[in-house]
Amino acid sequence: MVTVLCSIAAGLLVVAVVIGLISFQVTWKLTHPRRKPIDMEPKDFGLDQVEDVRFPSREAGISLAGWYFSAEKETGRSRGKTIIFSHGYSQNRQEPHLPALSLAARLVRDGYDVLMFDFRNAGESSDALTTIGLREQQDLLGAIDFVASTRPGHALGLIGFSMGSATSLLVGGVDPRIVAIVADSPFYSLQEYLQENLPQWTGLPRFPFNWFILTLTPVLMRANPGDVKPYDAVRQAGKPIFFIHGTADATVPAVNSERLYALAGDPGSRLWLVPGAGHVRSYAMHPEEYGLKVIEFLNEVLDMKKAATDS
Repeated sequence: MVTVLCSIAAGLLVVAVVIGLISFQVTWKLTHPRRKPIDMEPKDFGLDQVEDVRFPSREAGISLAGWYFSAEKETGRSRGKTIIFSHGYSQNRQEPHLPALSLAARLVRDGYDVLMFDFRNAGESSDALTTIGLREQQDLLGAIDFVASTRPGHALGLIGFSMGSATSLLVGGVDPRIVAIVADSPFYSLQEYLQENLPQWTGLPRFPFNWFILTLTPVLMRANPGDVKPYDAVRQAGKPIFFIHGTADATVPAVNSERLYALAGDPGSRLWLVPGAGHVRSYAMHPEEYGLKVIEFLNEVLDMKKAATDS
């Protein structure tokens, strides 16, 4: 009997070790997605006056690369406002499926300056763990610091996509320098999202791998995904937020934006559910309408802020 029990225990231990090793490997891949090259040219989107920039993250030792587009240099007129783009998980500043350069060009033509940059471990920025909005907050803060120091007096807004939209909510919701936020396809809570959708990312069964991966992830990140709570930042924001989400989004279901919008206290906040659009595909489906809605929102919010500041 004892021999049988020992054999069972040994077998269970082997199974646990194998599951643990697989989970560790998957967790490592999730936190080290392969970089995608910067292979688009701003000039192909009508942006001829591009400034290559590099600035530090708030986290020591991390340098971030990007492009700054000046509306004054490009069109001869400027609204005195800068919009900072934040890309999604495993992407880079180009967010090629939009493409983000197309949207940036729309904003620049309307008089907005635009900063597009690569988060850590993306594009041409420094190597570091990808943390799906956790430490990326320090990168976005570095981007805000850069614009605030080089363009003093500019009103600042954020536009983010997927992970970048969650990061924009987390930072912009509490940073008083940010006046308006456009959040395209954000998740409500990282911990909740991973618990529900991790098998879609990993291709592994929910049981027993979810528990192993969500236990290993805090060890690898040296922090807890449970700390990534966009809903908490939205609740505190007290500023206009424009949520955009495709109803056919199978990666981050649209209910995430619906729940976040319900927490937005500012009466200027909006929700646009785009019929049939997949994950971060609303602009690709309706570029004209998307551009008009975003610019209308930013004009209204930032013009009001500028008027209040001038008075």
